[in-house]
Amino acid sequence: MMSRGVNTNHMNANSKSMQVKQQLMELIDQGVYRVGEQLPSEIQMSKQFQVSRETFRGALKMLEEEGRILVKHGVGTFVIRPLPPIKSTLERLYSSGEMIRSANLTESESMISLTKSPCPEEAAERLGIAVGDAVYILKRIRKANDEPVMLSVNYLPAARFGEGFEQHTFSGSLLKFVEDTLGVTINRADTEIAVPLHIDRNCQQLLQHPHTTVLLLKQLHYDEGNQPVFYSQDYMRNDVFTFHLRRTR
Repeated sequence: MMSRGVNTNHMNANSKSMQVKQQLMELIDQGVYRVGEQLPSEIQMSKQFQVSRETFRGALKMLEEEGRILVKHGVGTFVIRPLPPIKSTLERLYSSGEMIRSANLTESESMISLTKSPCPEEAAERLGIAVGDAVYILKRIRKANDEPVMLSVNYLPAARFGEGFEQHTFSGSLLKFVEDTLGVTINRADTEIAVPLHIDRNCQQLLQHPHTTVLLLKQLHYDEGNQPVFYSQDYMRNDVFTFHLRRTR
């Protein structure tokens, strides 16, 4: 059994807490501290890790948020069994290709169109630009095992991207193209989940089987400065894609 004493480097408080958290998690994974076992007191543990009590509390808070420990105030801190991981969680921003591959399907695509057009009302409102401002509208179908499973309509302001889409040939992941080729880093996206009507023409292109249903993800993507970058409407077959959230109180 490995020693329970761990040295830390001279780092800032958050980095020290992260280091202690990682090392404590390793001890838990190795069975040094077992599920159901109560950890020693904060005073003992902070001495053991050679950090301040505040730094050690920071590590405990991270582990508590990840569901690895249970803190009972006035009683103690206990190691608990972690919850199983969630597949296709909406908390992570995946590319469509990643989602298709995560379903163990073979990915392909068919380009429908890339046009420079006046921005429609909904996209303009989301992007914070004027209706009619020039946007690149990228519309394409993503396939899995040669069946259409996803149709995306993306609105990218021409004022933001200049002639980028005319100077470079687009293919593959839009997130990767925007970041690697056009030099704009996507940091996060706000996502609204809707159910499109079956009379929606985009939805109709995915209705391959009688049992097929479609979800619509309306996503506004932001850069590192929290400025809107592009707006997308992603129609996704619900018999292929499922999404999960872990809710807490």
